[in-house]
Amino acid sequence: MWNEPSAGVALAALDPESASRQPAPAVVAAVEPGSIGEELGFEPGDQLLSINGIRPRDLIDYRYLVVEEELHLEVMDAAGEIHQVDLEKDADDGLGLQFTEALFDGLRQCNNHCPFCFIDQQPPGHRSSLYLKDDDYRLSFLYGSYLTLTNLTEADWQRIEAQRLSPLFVSVHATDPDLRSRLLENPRAALLLDQLRWFAERDLQIHAQVVVCPGLNDGAALQRTLEDLAAFASGAWPAVLSAAVVPVGLTRFRPSGDGLVPVDPDHAKEVITQVEALQSHFQETLGSRFAWLSDEWYLIAGRALPPRANYEDLPQQENGVGSIRAFLEDLDQATETLPPRSEKPMRSSWVVGRLVDHALRPVRDRLNGIEGVSLSLHGLPSPYWGQDQVVTGLLTGEDLLVGLEGVDLGDQLLLPSVMLRQGAPVFLDDMTLDEVQARLPVTIRIVHGAADIVAAVLGQEP
Repeated sequence: MWNEPSAGVALAALDPESASRQPAPAVVAAVEPGSIGEELGFEPGDQLLSINGIRPRDLIDYRYLVVEEELHLEVMDAAGEIHQVDLEKDADDGLGLQFTEALFDGLRQCNNHCPFCFIDQQPPGHRSSLYLKDDDYRLSFLYGSYLTLTNLTEADWQRIEAQRLSPLFVSVHATDPDLRSRLLENPRAALLLDQLRWFAERDLQIHAQVVVCPGLNDGAALQRTLEDLAAFASGAWPAVLSAAVVPVGLTRFRPSGDGLVPVDPDHAKEVITQVEALQSHFQETLGSRFAWLSDEWYLIAGRALPPRANYEDLPQQENGVGSIRAFLEDLDQATETLPPRSEKPMRSSWVVGRLVDHALRPVRDRLNGIEGVSLSLHGLPSPYWGQDQVVTGLLTGEDLLVGLEGVDLGDQLLLPSVMLRQGAPVFLDDMTLDEVQARLPVTIRIVHGAADIVAAVLGQEP
């Protein structure tokens, strides 16, 4: 059961001088229909001030606190009126509340200065959220975002242990202390191996990633990194569950003289050969391939993606490891049984990043075998980022307008939803979907997956 002293901030500890440093109230964004929260009268805009006298710092605290069967809630409504609410419930019943933010006490930002940081490789002047360099262990636990472990306080380490915040997702890049310190430009980065021992001693776990920068942390350094991580991957409760190897992404906005070079096909082939050899070794010693290459390596090298079975249970799919392979598998299933003809003939254009164009051509050809279907696949570069080979999720509104100018797009343009901000029709360059639609002479249809693409080319409703 919950240990209150480690949960949130006790209201009795607050004083006027420290109040400004305390967690802000949790603002309700939505209330689940039929939930306890709806029965209590919660509405969007209400502020949850405390639970049993404790002010939650974040969504993690909230989830721990609401497991109590007897709750005393302090709530302030949109009019500023304070409500004291007492209730009894089963321990496994939630309140059905969603909040505007996951962190009520603010985002923990990165204190490193990695030259390959994508956040620093963006032009100025866009929405503020694009420039937030999050390095917060809470978001890593909740959503799988990567952190470096360089900004944790003693209290943070205690909380990770007390609340069993595991697994976390850690950007390693190198295990050699001096090299990691240079890559992150932070002396605290040298503590990584000690931190991994800390996780191992407490049966806590991480997933690791290595962003490979040619000439810096590849070759022998990459070999050492993956072998060091694998040393924590054995036993009944391995501290390191998996490692993802990702190529560095460079844009035309990066600082001059950073010493970084992009991954080219020859380098991609070298890394593939090196990591696949290690995978065979890890398979023998650990019973798992353990370290995986993101799909971009194979696409850059012009090689076929590994078969689905090689990715095991896809532990790093959100990091681009097997994501395209899984998408191709979904497309195969969605196109396994196709009608001989379309009831509504349709000329469609499907936009993807140039890097994945070749892998999707067989699907395009399969769909074009349906009478009445005419599907064109457009693999676009990104002049915005200055990248010729780019994944679909990085295409911007400007890239679409430049790449599709003067092209016959048919009756509809299919845009994958990964191009847009989650929950908002905005591209990475802040251009809105409406702005792009106004400048293209074709109806845009956002597609959300394999089945949606098939339905679109057949002229079916979303």
